[in-house]
Amino acid sequence: MIVILDSVDRRQDGVDATMTGGEDSRPAMIPVGAGRGEVLLRAGRRVYAGLRLGDLIRRRPTGLTANQWNLAAREPLDLVVGAADADQVEFAVQFRPPSPDPAARRAERAMAAVTAAVGLPVLRIVSTTLNATEHGPGILTYLIDARRYAEGGAGTEVAAVGFRDIIGRLPDGRTGAVNDLGALARADAVEAYVARRLADPILRGLHVRWTAGPAEGWAWVEVRPGECLVERVSLEVHRLSCGVDPARLAEDLATLAVGDRLRRLEADIPVLVDRAELRDDIQRLRDRREELADGFPYDHLCQL
Repeated sequence: MIVILDSVDRRQDGVDATMTGGEDSRPAMIPVGAGRGEVLLRAGRRVYAGLRLGDLIRRRPTGLTANQWNLAAREPLDLVVGAADADQVEFAVQFRPPSPDPAARRAERAMAAVTAAVGLPVLRIVSTTLNATEHGPGILTYLIDARRYAEGGAGTEVAAVGFRDIIGRLPDGRTGAVNDLGALARADAVEAYVARRLADPILRGLHVRWTAGPAEGWAWVEVRPGECLVERVSLEVHRLSCGVDPARLAEDLATLAVGDRLRRLEADIPVLVDRAELRDDIQRLRDRREELADGFPYDHLCQL
Protein backbone atom coordinates (compact mmCIF):
# COMPACT_ATOMS: atom_id res chain seq x y z
CA MET A 1 0.00 0.00 0.00
CA ILE A 2 1.39 3.42 -0.95
CA VAL A 3 0.55 6.21 1.47
CA ILE A 4 -0.07 9.54 -0.22
CA LEU A 5 0.90 12.82 1.39
CA ASP A 6 -1.72 15.56 1.70
CA SER A 7 0.59 18.34 0.51
CA VAL A 8 0.46 19.03 -3.22
CA ASP A 9 3.45 20.38 -5.06
CA ARG A 10 2.36 20.68 -8.67
CA ARG A 11 4.73 21.27 -11.55
CA GLN A 12 3.89 21.50 -15.22
CA ASP A 13 3.33 18.02 -16.70
CA GLY A 14 4.24 16.50 -13.34
CA VAL A 15 7.93 16.81 -14.29
CA ASP A 16 10.74 18.15 -12.16
CA ALA A 17 13.98 17.46 -13.95
CA THR A 18 15.97 19.62 -11.51
CA MET A 19 15.55 17.28 -8.53
CA THR A 20 18.68 15.40 -7.51
CA GLY A 21 19.19 12.30 -5.39
CA GLY A 22 19.53 12.28 -1.63
CA GLU A 23 17.32 12.08 1.46
CA ASP A 24 15.24 15.12 0.49
CA SER A 25 14.29 13.59 -2.86
CA ARG A 26 12.41 10.63 -1.45
CA PRO A 27 9.36 9.98 -3.68
CA ALA A 28 6.24 11.61 -2.29
CA MET A 29 2.69 11.06 -3.48
CA ILE A 30 -0.09 13.56 -3.96
CA PRO A 31 -3.80 12.83 -3.30
CA VAL A 32 -5.07 10.27 -5.75
CA GLY A 33 -8.12 12.35 -6.72
CA ALA A 34 -6.02 15.40 -7.56
CA GLY A 35 -8.75 17.17 -9.51
CA ARG A 36 -9.55 14.19 -11.72
CA GLY A 37 -12.93 12.55 -12.17
CA GLU A 38 -13.92 9.58 -10.08
CA VAL A 39 -14.97 6.61 -12.22
CA LEU A 40 -16.60 4.37 -9.65
CA LEU A 41 -16.83 3.50 -5.98
CA ARG A 42 -16.56 -0.20 -5.17
CA ALA A 43 -15.96 -2.15 -1.96
CA GLY A 44 -14.37 0.80 -0.18
CA ARG A 45 -12.20 1.73 -3.17
CA ARG A 46 -12.35 4.63 -5.56
CA VAL A 47 -11.22 4.36 -9.15
CA TYR A 48 -9.92 7.47 -10.90
CA ALA A 49 -9.21 8.06 -14.57
CA GLY A 50 -6.95 10.45 -16.45
CA LEU A 51 -3.94 10.53 -14.13
CA ARG A 52 -0.33 10.49 -15.20
CA LEU A 53 2.51 9.04 -13.20
CA GLY A 54 3.71 12.57 -12.49
CA ASP A 55 0.33 13.30 -10.87
CA LEU A 56 1.03 10.66 -8.23
CA ILE A 57 4.75 10.89 -7.66
CA ARG A 58 5.91 14.34 -6.63
CA ARG A 59 9.65 13.92 -6.94
CA ARG A 60 12.13 11.97 -8.96
CA PRO A 61 13.11 8.84 -7.01
CA THR A 62 16.71 8.50 -5.95
CA GLY A 63 18.90 6.59 -8.36
CA LEU A 64 16.96 7.44 -11.52
CA THR A 65 18.13 9.80 -14.23
CA ALA A 66 16.36 13.01 -15.18
CA ASN A 67 15.67 11.52 -18.60
CA GLN A 68 14.01 8.45 -17.08
CA TRP A 69 11.90 10.67 -14.86
CA ASN A 70 10.86 13.03 -17.65
CA LEU A 71 9.81 10.11 -19.84
CA ALA A 72 7.95 8.29 -17.08
CA ALA A 73 6.19 11.25 -15.47
CA ARG A 74 4.20 11.97 -18.62
CA GLU A 75 3.05 8.36 -19.01
CA PRO A 76 -0.71 7.95 -18.45
CA LEU A 77 -2.08 5.66 -15.76
CA ASP A 78 -5.49 4.98 -17.28
CA LEU A 79 -7.12 3.91 -14.01
CA VAL A 80 -5.88 4.31 -10.46
CA VAL A 81 -7.43 2.47 -7.51
CA GLY A 82 -7.28 4.14 -4.12
CA ALA A 83 -8.86 3.68 -0.71
CA ALA A 84 -12.17 5.52 -0.36
CA ASP A 85 -11.47 6.75 3.16
CA ALA A 86 -7.78 7.69 2.89
CA ASP A 87 -5.24 9.11 0.47
CA GLN A 88 -3.77 5.76 -0.47
CA VAL A 89 -3.05 4.13 -3.81
CA GLU A 90 -3.50 0.37 -4.09
CA PHE A 91 -2.61 -0.16 -7.74
CA ALA A 92 -2.84 1.30 -11.23
CA VAL A 93 -3.90 -0.17 -14.57
CA GLN A 94 -2.72 0.75 -18.06
CA PHE A 95 -4.32 -0.26 -21.36
CA ARG A 96 -1.92 -0.34 -24.28
CA PRO A 97 -2.11 -1.59 -27.88
CA PRO A 98 0.77 -3.81 -29.01
CA SER A 99 3.51 -1.50 -30.23
CA PRO A 100 6.98 -2.19 -31.68
CA ASP A 101 7.76 1.55 -31.55
CA PRO A 102 11.18 2.00 -29.85
CA ALA A 103 10.15 5.34 -28.27
CA ALA A 104 7.09 3.72 -26.67
CA ARG A 105 9.22 0.88 -25.34
CA ARG A 106 11.72 3.34 -23.83
CA ALA A 107 8.89 5.17 -22.05
CA GLU A 108 7.56 1.86 -20.73
CA ARG A 109 11.00 0.92 -19.38
CA ALA A 110 11.36 4.31 -17.72
CA MET A 111 7.93 3.99 -16.16
CA ALA A 112 8.76 0.48 -14.92
CA ALA A 113 11.90 1.84 -13.26
CA VAL A 114 10.01 4.68 -11.52
CA THR A 115 7.10 2.55 -10.32
CA ALA A 116 9.56 -0.09 -9.08
CA ALA A 117 11.49 2.56 -7.17
CA VAL A 118 8.38 3.65 -5.25
CA GLY A 119 6.76 0.22 -5.06
CA LEU A 120 3.65 1.16 -7.04
CA PRO A 121 1.78 -1.99 -8.20
CA VAL A 122 0.87 -1.76 -11.89
CA LEU A 123 -1.06 -4.00 -14.27
CA ARG A 124 -0.52 -3.33 -17.99
CA ILE A 125 -3.13 -4.83 -20.31
CA VAL A 126 -1.84 -5.09 -23.89
CA SER A 127 -4.67 -5.59 -26.37
CA THR A 128 -5.76 -4.34 -29.77
CA THR A 129 -9.42 -4.24 -28.66
CA LEU A 130 -9.70 -3.66 -24.91
CA ASN A 131 -9.44 -0.05 -23.75
CA ALA A 132 -9.85 1.96 -20.56
CA THR A 133 -12.99 3.84 -21.61
CA GLU A 134 -15.18 0.93 -22.70
CA HIS A 135 -13.79 -1.97 -20.73
CA GLY A 136 -11.81 -0.40 -17.90
CA PRO A 137 -14.55 0.05 -15.26
CA GLY A 138 -15.80 -3.52 -15.64
CA ILE A 139 -12.30 -4.99 -15.49
CA LEU A 140 -11.40 -2.86 -12.47
CA THR A 141 -14.57 -3.96 -10.67
CA TYR A 142 -13.58 -7.56 -11.37
CA LEU A 143 -10.04 -7.04 -10.04
CA ILE A 144 -11.25 -5.30 -6.89
CA ASP A 145 -13.72 -8.10 -6.16
CA ALA A 146 -11.19 -10.85 -6.96
CA ARG A 147 -8.53 -9.29 -4.72
CA ARG A 148 -11.03 -8.79 -1.93
CA TYR A 149 -12.20 -12.41 -2.19
CA ALA A 150 -8.61 -13.72 -2.15
CA GLU A 151 -7.68 -11.59 0.85
CA GLY A 152 -10.79 -12.60 2.78
CA GLY A 153 -10.35 -16.28 2.00
CA ALA A 154 -6.66 -16.56 2.86
CA GLY A 155 -6.15 -19.43 5.29
CA THR A 156 -9.84 -20.45 5.28
CA GLU A 157 -12.03 -22.98 3.50
CA VAL A 158 -12.95 -20.24 1.01
CA ALA A 159 -9.43 -20.52 -0.41
CA ALA A 160 -10.26 -24.03 -1.68
CA VAL A 161 -12.51 -22.47 -4.34
CA GLY A 162 -10.87 -19.69 -6.29
CA PHE A 163 -12.77 -16.57 -7.32
CA ARG A 164 -12.74 -17.65 -10.97
CA ASP A 165 -14.17 -21.08 -10.09
CA ILE A 166 -17.27 -20.03 -8.17
CA ILE A 167 -20.29 -21.74 -9.74
CA GLY A 168 -23.68 -20.10 -10.05
CA ARG A 169 -26.39 -19.10 -12.47
CA LEU A 170 -25.25 -17.22 -15.55
CA PRO A 171 -27.25 -14.37 -17.15
CA ASP A 172 -28.52 -16.73 -19.87
CA GLY A 173 -29.93 -19.13 -17.26
CA ARG A 174 -27.20 -21.78 -17.53
CA THR A 175 -25.05 -22.90 -14.61
CA GLY A 176 -21.40 -22.09 -14.86
CA ALA A 177 -18.45 -20.05 -13.59
CA VAL A 178 -20.06 -16.73 -12.68
CA ASN A 179 -16.70 -14.95 -12.56
CA ASP A 180 -15.64 -16.01 -16.05
CA LEU A 181 -15.20 -12.71 -17.90
CA GLY A 182 -15.72 -14.59 -21.15
CA ALA A 183 -19.05 -16.22 -20.19
CA LEU A 184 -21.19 -13.74 -22.10
CA ALA A 185 -18.92 -13.97 -25.12
CA ARG A 186 -19.38 -17.74 -25.19
CA ALA A 187 -23.16 -17.29 -25.06
CA ASP A 188 -22.96 -14.67 -27.82
CA ALA A 189 -21.01 -17.10 -29.99
CA VAL A 190 -23.75 -19.72 -29.66
CA GLU A 191 -26.43 -17.15 -30.55
CA ALA A 192 -24.41 -15.93 -33.53
CA TYR A 193 -24.02 -19.52 -34.74
CA VAL A 194 -27.75 -20.12 -34.46
CA ALA A 195 -28.29 -16.92 -36.46
CA ARG A 196 -25.86 -18.29 -39.07
CA ARG A 197 -23.33 -15.51 -38.53
CA LEU A 198 -20.61 -17.95 -37.39
CA ALA A 199 -19.34 -21.21 -38.81
CA ASP A 200 -18.75 -22.73 -35.36
CA PRO A 201 -20.37 -21.96 -31.98
CA ILE A 202 -17.35 -22.88 -29.85
CA LEU A 203 -15.09 -20.08 -28.61
CA ARG A 204 -11.67 -21.63 -27.99
CA GLY A 205 -8.59 -20.36 -26.20
CA LEU A 206 -5.30 -20.96 -24.42
CA HIS A 207 -3.14 -19.23 -21.84
CA VAL A 208 0.57 -19.33 -21.02
CA ARG A 209 3.00 -17.51 -18.79
CA TRP A 210 6.47 -16.63 -20.01
CA THR A 211 9.21 -17.37 -17.49
CA ALA A 212 10.82 -13.98 -17.99
CA GLY A 213 7.85 -12.06 -19.34
CA PRO A 214 4.09 -11.48 -19.29
CA ALA A 215 1.11 -13.77 -19.04
CA GLU A 216 -0.55 -14.26 -22.40
CA GLY A 217 -4.05 -15.35 -23.40
CA TRP A 218 -5.45 -16.23 -26.83
CA ALA A 219 -9.09 -16.67 -27.88
CA TRP A 220 -10.65 -17.39 -31.25
CA VAL A 221 -13.85 -18.40 -32.99
CA GLU A 222 -14.42 -19.62 -36.55
CA VAL A 223 -16.45 -16.95 -38.36
CA ARG A 224 -16.31 -18.47 -41.83
CA PRO A 225 -15.19 -22.01 -42.70
CA GLY A 226 -11.42 -22.02 -42.19
CA GLU A 227 -11.26 -18.35 -41.11
CA CYS A 228 -11.07 -17.27 -37.47
CA LEU A 229 -11.53 -14.11 -35.44
CA VAL A 230 -8.53 -14.09 -33.09
CA GLU A 231 -7.71 -11.96 -30.04
CA ARG A 232 -4.54 -12.00 -27.97
CA VAL A 233 -4.04 -10.24 -24.65
CA SER A 234 -0.83 -9.89 -22.65
CA LEU A 235 -0.77 -9.00 -18.97
CA GLU A 236 2.35 -7.42 -17.50
CA VAL A 237 1.94 -7.72 -13.75
CA HIS A 238 4.26 -5.71 -11.53
CA ARG A 239 4.08 -6.17 -7.73
CA LEU A 240 0.34 -6.89 -7.89
CA SER A 241 -1.82 -9.83 -6.87
CA CYS A 242 -4.78 -9.96 -9.27
CA GLY A 243 -6.81 -12.28 -7.05
CA VAL A 244 -6.83 -14.80 -9.92
CA ASP A 245 -4.13 -16.48 -11.98
CA PRO A 246 -2.83 -13.81 -14.41
CA ALA A 247 -2.50 -16.25 -17.33
CA ARG A 248 -6.06 -17.47 -16.90
CA LEU A 249 -7.20 -13.88 -16.58
CA ALA A 250 -5.40 -13.05 -19.84
CA GLU A 251 -7.35 -15.76 -21.67
CA ASP A 252 -10.62 -14.54 -20.15
CA LEU A 253 -9.84 -11.01 -21.30
CA ALA A 254 -9.03 -12.26 -24.80
CA THR A 255 -12.38 -14.06 -24.80
CA LEU A 256 -14.06 -10.87 -23.61
CA ALA A 257 -12.43 -9.04 -26.52
CA VAL A 258 -13.72 -11.64 -29.01
CA GLY A 259 -17.22 -11.18 -27.60
CA ASP A 260 -16.94 -7.43 -27.98
CA ARG A 261 -16.04 -7.83 -31.65
CA LEU A 262 -18.78 -10.41 -32.24
CA ARG A 263 -21.39 -7.91 -31.11
CA ARG A 264 -20.10 -5.53 -33.79
CA LEU A 265 -19.59 -8.17 -36.44
CA GLU A 266 -21.95 -6.71 -39.03
CA ALA A 267 -20.93 -3.07 -38.55
CA ASP A 268 -17.19 -3.69 -38.16
CA ILE A 269 -15.92 -6.31 -40.58
CA PRO A 270 -13.00 -7.97 -38.78
CA VAL A 271 -9.67 -9.12 -40.13
CA LEU A 272 -9.86 -12.91 -40.09
CA VAL A 273 -6.96 -15.32 -39.68
CA ASP A 274 -6.72 -18.46 -41.77
CA ARG A 275 -7.07 -21.53 -39.56
CA ALA A 276 -3.83 -22.98 -40.94
CA GLU A 277 -2.01 -19.76 -40.01
CA LEU A 278 -3.46 -19.87 -36.50
CA ARG A 279 -2.34 -23.50 -36.19
CA ASP A 280 1.18 -22.50 -37.26
CA ASP A 281 1.21 -19.75 -34.61
CA ILE A 282 0.18 -22.25 -31.94
CA GLN A 283 2.89 -24.65 -33.11
CA ARG A 284 5.49 -21.88 -32.84
CA LEU A 285 4.29 -21.25 -29.30
CA ARG A 286 4.60 -24.98 -28.57
CA ASP A 287 8.16 -24.99 -29.91
CA ARG A 288 9.06 -22.41 -27.25
CA ARG A 289 7.67 -24.45 -24.37
CA GLU A 290 11.03 -24.31 -22.56
CA GLU A 291 10.51 -20.57 -22.14
CA LEU A 292 7.08 -21.05 -20.54
CA ALA A 293 6.69 -21.17 -16.78
CA ASP A 294 4.09 -23.95 -16.79
CA GLY A 295 4.91 -25.74 -20.00
CA PHE A 296 2.54 -26.05 -22.96
CA PRO A 297 -0.53 -28.23 -22.26
CA TYR A 298 -2.17 -27.52 -25.64
CA ASP A 299 -0.59 -30.00 -28.03
CA HIS A 300 -4.09 -31.02 -29.13
CA LEU A 301 -4.64 -27.53 -30.58
CA CYS A 302 -1.76 -28.05 -33.00
CA GLN A 303 -4.12 -30.27 -34.98
CA LEU A 304 -6.64 -27.52 -35.76
